[in-house]
This record gives sequence, C-alpha cells and structure tokens, in this order.
Amino acid sequence: MRRTLVLALGATCLFAVANPPVQKANYQVIPLPQEISVQQGKPFVLTAYTVIAYPEGNAKLKRNAELLADYIFNLTGTQLPVVTKAPSSNAIVLSDNLKSENPEAYNLTITPDFITINGASAAGNFYGCQTLRKSIPEQKTTIVEFPCANISDQPRFAYRGAHLDVGRHFFPVDSVKSFIDMIALHNINRFHWHLTEDQGWRIEIKSRPELTSKGSIRPGTMNAKDFESSDGIPYGGYYTQDQARDIVKYAADRHITVIPEIDLPGHMLAALKAYPELGCTGGPYELWTKWGVAEDVLCAGNDSTIKFIDDVLAEVVDIFPSEYIHVGGDECPKVRWEACPKCQAKIKELGLKTDKHSTAEQKLQTYVMTEASKSLAKRGRKMIGWDEILEGGLTPGAVVMSWRGTEGAIAAAQQNHYAIMTPTNYCYFDYYQTNDRENEPLAGGGVVTLEQIYNFNPALDVLTPEQKKYIMGAQANLWTEYVPNLYTAQYQELPRMAALSEVQWCQPEAKKYEDFQRRLQQMLATYDALGYVYARHVYDITPHLINNPEKGCITADLSTMGNDAKIYYTLDGSEPDEHSLLYTAPVDLNKSCTIKAVAIRPNGKSHVWTDSVVFNKATSHEVKLANAPHSRYSANGGATLVDGRFGTPTFTTGEWVGWEGKPIIATINLGKEEEISKAGIRLLVDTPNWIFDARGIKIEVSSNGKKWTTVASEKLPVMSGHTDYIKLHEYSFKPVKARYVRITAECETSLPKWHGVGYNKPGFIFADEIIVE
Repeated sequence: MRRTLVLALGATCLFAVANPPVQKANYQVIPLPQEISVQQGKPFVLTAYTVIAYPEGNAKLKRNAELLADYIFNLTGTQLPVVTKAPSSNAIVLSDNLKSENPEAYNLTITPDFITINGASAAGNFYGCQTLRKSIPEQKTTIVEFPCANISDQPRFAYRGAHLDVGRHFFPVDSVKSFIDMIALHNINRFHWHLTEDQGWRIEIKSRPELTSKGSIRPGTMNAKDFESSDGIPYGGYYTQDQARDIVKYAADRHITVIPEIDLPGHMLAALKAYPELGCTGGPYELWTKWGVAEDVLCAGNDSTIKFIDDVLAEVVDIFPSEYIHVGGDECPKVRWEACPKCQAKIKELGLKTDKHSTAEQKLQTYVMTEASKSLAKRGRKMIGWDEILEGGLTPGAVVMSWRGTEGAIAAAQQNHYAIMTPTNYCYFDYYQTNDRENEPLAGGGVVTLEQIYNFNPALDVLTPEQKKYIMGAQANLWTEYVPNLYTAQYQELPRMAALSEVQWCQPEAKKYEDFQRRLQQMLATYDALGYVYARHVYDITPHLINNPEKGCITADLSTMGNDAKIYYTLDGSEPDEHSLLYTAPVDLNKSCTIKAVAIRPNGKSHVWTDSVVFNKATSHEVKLANAPHSRYSANGGATLVDGRFGTPTFTTGEWVGWEGKPIIATINLGKEEEISKAGIRLLVDTPNWIFDARGIKIEVSSNGKKWTTVASEKLPVMSGHTDYIKLHEYSFKPVKARYVRITAECETSLPKWHGVGYNKPGFIFADEIIVE
C-alpha cells in the first residue's frame, strides 16, 4: 500500500513538471491602451521555445528586445533567446516602421503564431513591450497564453515626467537606476533630476571643484519636523560626471530623457558655502541642516555670479544631452538683494522699476534667468523654470513648470509659451497619500490621494484649443525632506504613479476611476513580482461624505477596491466587524455620530476608517460666500463649511476652504427663524505654509437678510512667529431670533517680516466649519 502511494505521488509530480500551469494574459493594463480588440481563435502560447526577434543592425530595438527578455524572465522564470531572424512561428517580433504622426505610437498584434510589436519609433516599440510585459500574470509560470488581439495605442502628452530630489537626501547610483526602471514601467519618458539644494550640491563640476568638496556634505539633518534640531551627523554625497553619464545612458536605453536641474538663484547655500564671494554678504555660509527656504541667495549684482552660472551650465550640457535644462527660479527671497549695494546698482544700471506687475527685485531675477537662458541657447539648449519665472517677466523661449497650482501654466499658455503641469495638489508625491496619518510614514505638506491625481486634467478647459497645445504634459514631483531612501521613495510613488500615468497617457474621456481601481489590482501584482514597496491604503475604505442640503443630511458613500470585499460599518463609535451593519448603499446621516467602517476580504481586513459628523443649527444649510475661495483650495465652497466635519491639520485634504488676501464673509440661511446664542468658525493656522489666524472676527444676524445686527466681534493681533494649530473662534451672546447668520473673518493681507519669503505678501485664511447654536 505504501509503495503504491509513493508511485502515485511520483507520477503526479512528473505530470506537474510535464504540464506546468498555464496563465492567460490580460490586456487591461495601466496605462490603458486606446484601442483593444480581442479576436476569436487560438491564443499565442509563450513557452521556453519562444524567441524575440529584432531587425539586424537596429541597436535600439536590440536593446528593447533584451529588456523585454529580462522582463519576461522576471515574470515567468523563462529566459527567451534574442535573435535577428524570426522563425516561421512562436516568435515575438519587434519593428519600428509604423506610420503615425505620433512618434510614440505602437501596434501590438497577437496571432496564434506571432506577437508583433510595431512602433512609430524605437520608443513607440518600447511602450508596446511595456504593455505586453504588464499583461503577463504575476504567478511565475513558463507557459502564458495571449488571446488573439490587436492593440493600437499612443500617448496623449509628449512630456510625461517624474522628478526626484537628491539634494535633501542623496540616492546612490543603483537607487537612481531603480527609480528609472520604476518610471519606465509607467510609460514615463522624462526624468527630472533635482541636483542642487541649500542642503547639498550633488553633481561634479570640474571647473568648480569646491562645489562638491565643500558643498556636498552638510553638518547634520533636522529630526522629524523639529526645525530647531539637528542629529549632528555629517551627511552627503555626489555624482561624478562619469556616473551621471552612465545614468543618462541607462535612462536612454529605456527611452527616458534625463533633465537635470541646477536650481538658481535661490536654494544656493551649498554653492555659497563653497564660493562665499558669490553671495550678497560675503558669508561665511553653511549648508542648512533643516528644510525650508534660505534668505541667502546668489548675488545678482555680482558679475562673477553670471560667470559662475555660465561655467556650471557649460559642464552640465556636456554631461546631459537633453533639449531642456532646468534652472529652477523658485523660492528666491529678495531681502538680501533689497539691502545689497551691488544688486541695487545693477537694478539702476538695467533701469528696472517697480510697477503694478512686479518689483524691481523680481525683474532683477528675470535678468539672472535670462543670462542663464543665454548660456544655454549658445550651446543649443532651452530652459525650463518653476512658475516664479513669470513674476518679473518671462524669459523668451522659457518653459514654465507650474507648481503653485495650475495658474502658472495657464498664464504661460495664454502668452503662447510652453508649460508643464505639476501642481502641488495633484502632483506632489511627497505629500501624504491619505488622511490616515497614523498608518502612514512621516511626509511633508498636505494630502494628495489616488483619486485626486486620477481626476486631474492638465489641459484645462479654461484654455482655448489652440492654447491647450502649449501644455506639454504633467509631472510627479518627489521632494525628499522625509524620503531618505529608495524604499520610502517607492512607497510615496506607488500606486500614485499608476494614476498619473493614465493622466499623462490616456484621453480624458477614456478615463473612469472605478475601472482604474479594477485594473490597478493587476498592476499591484506586478509591483509584488518586482519587489516594489507600495502603499496598501488602496485596500482601505474610500469615503465620500456629501453635504445634502435638500435632505438636510450628510450622505456617507463608501467604496473599496475590488469585488472580493464586503464593507461593514457602525454609527455608534464601536469597532466594525462582520457582525456589524453591511454596507449596501449610501447612508444618510441626520444627527451627530461617529461612523466607522472596515473592508473585509477572504485574506484579511483593511484599516478601520473613522470619521465624525457633528450637527449644529448651520449644518447642511445654504451658505453664500461674498468672496470666492482660492481656486486650489475651494473644496466644495460654502457647503464644506456646514458639512458637520472637522478637518485635520493638513490643509489640502478637501476639508478646508482657503482664501488668499481676502476675508471670509459667509452668510448662512437657517431656513427659518431660530433662537441662537452662540456662533463661531474653526480656522487653521500653519504659518510655514502662509496660513495665518484671522485679524478680526465679526458675527451678525438678520431676520430678512437685509438689516443686520452685530452680536459679537473681536480684533486679533498680528502673529509673532511660526506655529501651527487649529483654532475655534466661538462667541456667546444674548439669545436672539434670526434666520440669517453672517460671519466675517479678516485675513492677514501683508505677512510680517519675520516670515521671510512671504514678507509683505498676502497670507491665506482657511476655515473648515461654521458653528451656530
């Protein structure tokens, strides 16, 4: 009996070896191809006998073939041979003679005998290879069936960027290459490499050796978000020119152009440490151990500054063959220039005058940027700069990279200048991915969710069809204050990069977030196969709490990724489990409660999502705003102020409404006369982000909306230093009957001198909730 069992097991094992499991390819990849037509018929079967063929003598397609072979090996364990002559069947055939106006277009054709990838260029062919690669299931198997199909595809935008800051934290060469591999997976074709900062200079410049010998090592790094601390551990590193050239080639093999950034004239403490004569005060200078914006910048009145810029850019263009070189231009305080005799003499020499559009110092920055542009132009290159380059007049031919919202790109396009969209509230991947900070690593700024990114349209409808042509594309930015290594970088990028890749690649009418979520599961499996670290919050609850004034309630609309999960919830603050209320449709909330929900799958459960709704007499009533909020921080307008929800300390979550330089004037219609004796407004203070407390509060009431009576008011002082907190300005008064309540909160219209970069500029005022009792 035992002998029979052993023989049976042996036969089973032999059968398993002889008949390995078969997996079927799925063409619903990210980014989604424009046209997928699945045909009837026998599939193409990829086995150990399949070969990859490319035209003899075509070096770029040879490299594509080698990369595709590596990709297939990583997913299947089978190393396919690369040949120059296709056999009569069972081959993946690469070519680049597709006729198309879009050079990155490709056709992917699958028949029983062949897979043919034909690009309009080697780059187009590469994206066809990526689609094929991503269609392979994640389970390692030597046999994959590809259903017969014809896939026709091309990108929406020619510029599809990803940015990495190596100034705050240095990434070794191997980490940079891994980052490039990651963005190649997402069909990204521009790598914006931010190489210089106040905290470190990262690229060898042979004519200026002290940039790296003195400027690449800082004496320490601040702890977490304690700006007054330092760990006292020297930190740094830099890339030799040979290493940089190696990275350029590595990226080029993956059809990615490296765009280096030398950030000037601000963010230059590392250069000033090395060459103090380039500063307005002459130093001494030290690299910053903290994050932020230093007031010491290159001296614009010093002729040696222009020579320094030219020397640096001369070597940069020799290393990097890209058409564009990024020269920064962001966050350059003007306080040193205002007090510098050389800078003021240069302003006088150039005849620069302050006018209603810009100050003389802003125009002086345009002079510096123009000199940088001339340095590039004489070497056949073009300039990209952050959107501050608009402030003193745009340098002819410069491309604007719009980060402070979309306004910079809009202004550039309207002036027939090219622009790249990278606004903070859609494209800053160093921000938190979710409001659930307890389960997230330390991050900077606000919150940028997967859904926010996916719903972004870089070519806004405010532009005419002709102006939209000037929007080159979009880019994800990863600033590394709180990103010390590759694994944290992967976590911050993934899966948000998947969402942005569809923004960059797909036409807006073809995008549906629910469909993206479904397809994302296959992409996450690819991440797993590649060993990537990614944020798993996508398996959590995606909540939408919607103010519903018609019903006088708040509606909770909950979802999660995939079809294998059930959502359970509670309304009494207790922990939800499979015995709690099963979510089947949106839930109307009409009284104060704490709602908790969890997604339960066969293989486990999500984090518990928790939120509270607090009702008062103003909740879910009509609100009219006298001043429109800032376009970036409008949330749901006045409805956000009466949705019963309190915001977190993060201002970009959609829970806060923000105004720049204008007062909040909100009028609430209670629907009928009510007796009230208390009213207030919750404000956010976050001075590093220019968000200040109110300078004054006034509460008024009315029965008819025409005649108003002030029932409370208060004048508030100028703030005296950096801080952040949430403040409820609440006022009690003698009971009165009123149908209308008007609350005014005055904004700080001119930031105090201690703020530094924001001095004399208008501040922001942010509110999340109005309370009437």
